[in-house]
Amino acid sequence: MRIAFLGTPEFALPIVEACARAGELVLVVAQPDKPVGRHQELQAPATKRWAQQHGVRVEQPDKVKQGRLAAVLASARPDVAVVAAYGRILPPDALGVPLHGSLNVHASLLPELRGAAPAQWAVARRYRETGVTIMQMDEGLDTGDIRLQRKIAIAPDETGESLLVKLGHLGADTLTEALDLLAQGRLPRIPQDHEKATLAPLLSREDGRVDWSRTAAELDARRRGFTPWPGAWTTVDGAVLKIQSARPVAGSGAPGELLQGTTVACGEGTAWELLEVQPEGKKRMPAPAWLQGARLKPGHRLGT
Repeated sequence: MRIAFLGTPEFALPIVEACARAGELVLVVAQPDKPVGRHQELQAPATKRWAQQHGVRVEQPDKVKQGRLAAVLASARPDVAVVAAYGRILPPDALGVPLHGSLNVHASLLPELRGAAPAQWAVARRYRETGVTIMQMDEGLDTGDIRLQRKIAIAPDETGESLLVKLGHLGADTLTEALDLLAQGRLPRIPQDHEKATLAPLLSREDGRVDWSRTAAELDARRRGFTPWPGAWTTVDGAVLKIQSARPVAGSGAPGELLQGTTVACGEGTAWELLEVQPEGKKRMPAPAWLQGARLKPGHRLGT
């Protein structure tokens, strides 16, 4: 089976490797190189580097509409396209190029968590389990038929970053099974129940802002879910304070009020102990060291 793969970041690497094992990988499509770091040097995406190392043709079209992506795919004559975190919406003309259409490896149990950040929101919303879905792509946002699903438990200390790694490997295994069933003509196809759909939108910096009226458990879940970006952050006398590590503890007070030590009152009579923080313009440090330098006393309000 001739396979074209479309994907960009590290998450996609186990999946592109699964494609190479499952059939003849004839094409890798990734987003264009992007400037990174202080010096804004161009850096190739992870999947492009993988393709070059393995002698697989790689393309990076600047635009995907007006037949541009469709032409790239057609030149490879794929039987199926596999998409995993490509980062762009595929137009209808491109979706229809492969003989068996396009399969998306999505990091949730659809129809839950449709969108760009399903793993991060699964942790942030305190899900106990999630998984991957092999979906037959259509023109909607993660609305296509379900071809195969597999579940995974979410650990109590899970972060969005660690969960993505696990889901990448689970996605690779599930895709391998799906491609085998597709070749045999036995891959299931089940329409989604759109009434049960939830969204996992692209993260913004504001998602990381600490709302002290939330419970400590909610705040800690969001901190872990939004690791490494946008993380969890608040303001202290107008300066940004990033909260790198924390834990819910006993305590109560007005939301945002500094209690004893580095413990801060949260909503519904809960409290959050800050363990490691990063003040604006400084390196990460233990929260007690920051508190000593900041000379804050109990009763001081964070988030102002």
